[in-house]
Amino acid sequence: MLTVVILLLVGAALLGLETILPGLIAGIIGAICVGAGVVLAYMDFGARTGNVVLFITLAGLITGGLLYVKYFPNSRAAKLFASERAIGNVDAERTDLLGQNGTALTNLRPSGMATIAGKRVDVVTEGGMIERGANVKVVAVEGLRTVVRAV
Repeated sequence: MLTVVILLLVGAALLGLETILPGLIAGIIGAICVGAGVVLAYMDFGARTGNVVLFITLAGLITGGLLYVKYFPNSRAAKLFASERAIGNVDAERTDLLGQNGTALTNLRPSGMATIAGKRVDVVTEGGMIERGANVKVVAVEGLRTVVRAV
């Protein structure tokens, strides 16, 4: 019985470590250990004890998984693995460009670059192609899209 308990505990520990270790190796070995512990319980102690071990193992894995999902994301340990930095400007909508005039830096077919108010901006035309060097006007700002038309 000691071998069964050791296999189940080692398997559960490896499954827990899989959440913080890359590579899936710990999870696979942990699942094999848990499976081997249950199979060994059936082989050594019969169907009744094997069923008890199986149900206790399943209940423990489900309970552990639910506790992990509920408590781990807010724990100090989780903060070691998750970045809280924002990369780029999340609210990058450029409403200050609306109505401004500029010059197409590239051919806009329908997207490209333009200089508007002295800044390089990714733009999209309303539909047709606009040649490089043409004067453009910002007619809409839709989220991260800056829509221009030829002037």
